[in-house]
Amino acid sequence: MDQIKKIKSISIWIFIVPFIGVNTCLLLITQFHDLFPNQVDVIHNTFPYLDGGTSISRTARPFPTWLIFKPAMFLTSFLLIKYWIYNKKVIEVFNFENKYKNKIIFFGIASAIALTIHSIFLGIKFDNDLYKLFRRVIMLSFIVFEIVAQAYLVTSLYSFKDKLTQYINIKILKLKIILVTSLIVVAIISIPIISLPGNDFLGYNLKFFKHALEWDYFLGVITFYLLTFFMWKKN
Repeated sequence: MDQIKKIKSISIWIFIVPFIGVNTCLLLITQFHDLFPNQVDVIHNTFPYLDGGTSISRTARPFPTWLIFKPAMFLTSFLLIKYWIYNKKVIEVFNFENKYKNKIIFFGIASAIALTIHSIFLGIKFDNDLYKLFRRVIMLSFIVFEIVAQAYLVTSLYSFKDKLTQYINIKILKLKIILVTSLIVVAIISIPIISLPGNDFLGYNLKFFKHALEWDYFLGVITFYLLTFFMWKKN
């Protein structure tokens, strides 16, 4: 099926583009300090996946890293829209009456739009509490929409997995279900903690926890698409 080939090819780029984009920003701002005209923007000695030394937005806001981050996110948003459209078409081939197909396309495209809006406003500074709240809501919306779309998709595929045996690796599909379930559980546990006022919780600095969670959660979300690439069989 042509749609399956397109899903397979798009999914690997949805993993590669943001992964390279975000980590290139991290590499530049921590290692190539001379590129930054404003030296207060540079960051020293951190591997945020473990120590939470900085946030993703902190590495992507300054010039010139935003020149990498924003195009990467715009391209990712475009690929996400194509990805969810093709998945709906595949579902309709195998299970036209699937009750989740419209929810998949709604939440999938909504997540791509939220990512685009977040990228547009990244680096634009307004000393306004409403604006700051708006940015947080957009970022949270992207995460929620993305995880909901992923959950609906794996649930739908698993519901008619017997029809897909010659097209997909069922073990990878189950692995995707475990991944999405883990992302949901982590979100449910973490949201009450990161929503606490201030940065202290039982003597721990929440800022570093929030940053590390952001990087690791980002990696988990895009790993879903890497697994998609391996799930669909080549022929």
